[in-house]
Amino acid sequence: MLLNDEVGMLRRVPLFSNVEPAKLKLLAFTSDRVSYGAGQILFRQGDEGDAAYVVLSGKADIIVDSPGGQVKVAEVEPNEIVGEIAILCDVSRTATVQASMPLEALRIRKDHFLRLLREFPEMTIEIIRVLADRLGHTTAELSEARSQERQAKH
Repeated sequence: MLLNDEVGMLRRVPLFSNVEPAKLKLLAFTSDRVSYGAGQILFRQGDEGDAAYVVLSGKADIIVDSPGGQVKVAEVEPNEIVGEIAILCDVSRTATVQASMPLEALRIRKDHFLRLLREFPEMTIEIIRVLADRLGHTTAELSEARSQERQAKH
């Protein structure tokens, strides 16, 4: 794929929508385009957080290990980013991400990702929005699960 096509794809990602084209071109140039088949793992829970992934096409499941086994907690779709939490918080991966169908992504190395955040405060704000939205969904799901658990006991 041509660099301009990748820049166009990055522009559709809400996180990068305000970043100037020249910077997006640099990001596309310094990132790796990666492909995964259905069932292939992008990264595992507990791995070092060395990169974030922008999904260009396809979908992936976000899976966490729990005492009862693996649980799918969310899905990643095109134009979404995954893997940024481990970079931002400097922690190991909080979940496993597995392609649920053929998937193409842009793999952005940790150092490039952090440099972009330093240069573009608006990107940092968008990341906060994405994380806050995820947290809101998680809180709502947890609240629902607790409510169902209480009802089951009575």
